[in-house]
Amino acid sequence: MSLSCWTCEIKHMMAFIEQEANEKAEEIDAKAEEEFNIEKGRLVQTQRLKIMEYYEKKEKQIEQQKKISNSEFLTFLRNNYQRLAKVVKDTARYQILLDGLVLQGFYQLLEPRIVVRCRKQDLPMVKAAVQKSIPIYKNATKRDVDIHIDQDNFLPEDIAGGVEIYNSDGKIKVSNTLESRLDLVAQQMMPEIRVALFGANANRKFLD
Repeated sequence: MSLSCWTCEIKHMMAFIEQEANEKAEEIDAKAEEEFNIEKGRLVQTQRLKIMEYYEKKEKQIEQQKKISNSEFLTFLRNNYQRLAKVVKDTARYQILLDGLVLQGFYQLLEPRIVVRCRKQDLPMVKAAVQKSIPIYKNATKRDVDIHIDQDNFLPEDIAGGVEIYNSDGKIKVSNTLESRLDLVAQQMMPEIRVALFGANANRKFLD
């Protein structure tokens, strides 16, 4: 065999070996990629299950905290409502409370003519509260005021007590019933309830 033929044969063998090597490399790459995808899928699934378990556990904890907080909140409302009911039955204490609610309503409205509404059974005590509050209000504000107690439209008898105070045309109302005061306390507690349920939020600037 001539030297040129021998050289051609070597080149042919080298090309064949290189082709075999490339095919083998491609086969290894394909196998490696397949194994990688399988392993990646397994890891992703494992992590997904872990995440799901974590949030399921967290959800159960939040639900439990919510039940506890709701129970405590309802207990708070019941206890305070019961205390209010006791205050109303104590005439002397209830009169002091009405005095404060009436005068506060006057200050909140700052109107020349004011209408006061109350429960029918509270009418004598509210009249006394109004008469006591007028001179205090006039002295503090340096304003005259005309007070009318509405004896045609009473507040429902089944509410705990307190008053509603309006301007002359009824467009502005100050609700100083005992229920409304209790609602106000409940609203003030909402930030504490929110923290109890969901934890403190570092990004929250305001708590109301």
